[in-house]
Amino acid sequence: MMPHIPPQALSELKLFGAYAVFLGSYLVFALGKFPGMKIDRPGAGIIGAVLMVAFRIILPADALRFIDFSTIVLLFSMMLIVAYLHLGPIAFFGLLLELIYLLCARAGTRDPVTDLPDPVEAVDRALLVKPGIVILLVISGFFAGVPPALMAAFGAAIMLITRSREPRRVYDEVDWGLLAFFVGLFVIVGGAEKAGITERLLGFATHWNLHHPAIFTVVVAAFSNIVSNVPAVMLLKSLVPGFANPHTGWLVLAMASTLAGNLTITGSVANIIVVERAKNVAPISFREYFQVGLPITVATLVFGSVWLWLIQ
Repeated sequence: MMPHIPPQALSELKLFGAYAVFLGSYLVFALGKFPGMKIDRPGAGIIGAVLMVAFRIILPADALRFIDFSTIVLLFSMMLIVAYLHLGPIAFFGLLLELIYLLCARAGTRDPVTDLPDPVEAVDRALLVKPGIVILLVISGFFAGVPPALMAAFGAAIMLITRSREPRRVYDEVDWGLLAFFVGLFVIVGGAEKAGITERLLGFATHWNLHHPAIFTVVVAAFSNIVSNVPAVMLLKSLVPGFANPHTGWLVLAMASTLAGNLTITGSVANIIVVERAKNVAPISFREYFQVGLPITVATLVFGSVWLWLIQ
């Protein structure tokens, strides 16, 4: 027979578990791997999400509610569209480099024929017409105010209507691990919200004068680098309507959450995407990124704050 555990002790154990999962997951998100193990960012996202449910911090039905499916659809759709584009821009860039090399060779003593680099693989320009049109259509939809996920999904659906390319080859270009990572990330942040972790973090901030744009900028930047900017915006947006000047609050939230992503790898969803895709070619450490990101983030946040102050 299992020993009886007092409700208070059980609640404290769940809270401890939530903190452990949240901090452990973000440690891997920042470093790229769990120290001494082979757990990468997508693995940490999946494991963290499973543990949030296993520890009963959130219920399975609630886990689905925390997932922002519009973001997942947007990422998946854009991956499909980009897959249909592969080597066109690269071939164009390669040809441009060859032209520059040829001009430089003619100006020097090199033989412009024998010293040319290997030619870039020829690309059927006709295959680039449809992707180019779809990309312009999707971007136009974004500017026209169509929901990004819907517009991207529409573009992806058009690209899948084809007679020239096997769809399975396109599916191979989709970073499924990255999509799994974001599903896990949303569940982990949802579990942290359910356990009151994010409320406690916001509680510290509410003691300050968040109505002041400069203070709100610092809070948004800090919070964006704790939970990443997309979850941070989802959590902080509830505070803005209560500000004395909500319009300024929305501008500050948009500006600070975007620019704060330059500070650390975990500060932005875009950062994580790039670092994950580049890890096998040009791995970027947390320290390397931070050394460059710190001065850029401070400078841009200061400029952005001053600019918003001047235009108000």
